[in-house]
Amino acid sequence: MNELLAAYRYLTNNYAQLHDSKRCGCCNCMEIFRPEEIVGWLGLDTLEQMNDPVAVAKQTAMCPHCGAEAVLGDKSGFPIHPNFLMKMNEAWFQRTMIRPKTK
Repeated sequence: MNELLAAYRYLTNNYAQLHDSKRCGCCNCMEIFRPEEIVGWLGLDTLEQMNDPVAVAKQTAMCPHCGAEAVLGDKSGFPIHPNFLMKMNEAWFQRTMIRPKTK
C-alpha cells in the first residue's frame, strides 16, 4: 500500500492516536507541535457523546496553527518530519492526488 495513502487514514478519528503521541504535524500548514497544543476537536455532536469513550476516541483534531483537519501524530508510525509532511501536503492538499498506475 502506498505510504501516503496509509498515512492519510490517520488524519481523521485520531484522538487516541494523538493522545499517545509525543510529536504532531499538520499536513496542511506543515507545522510541527506537541499534542497538548491541540485545542480544537471535531466529532462530538451531542452532550451524551462527551461521556462515551468510543465517541471521544473518534474525534478528529484541528491544527492549532491553521485549523485544518490534517494532524498526524508520531504514534501513527509515520515520520513527523518536514519532508514527509511536505509529501503529504503535495499529495492531499495541492490536488496532485496519487493515482494507481494504468495498465
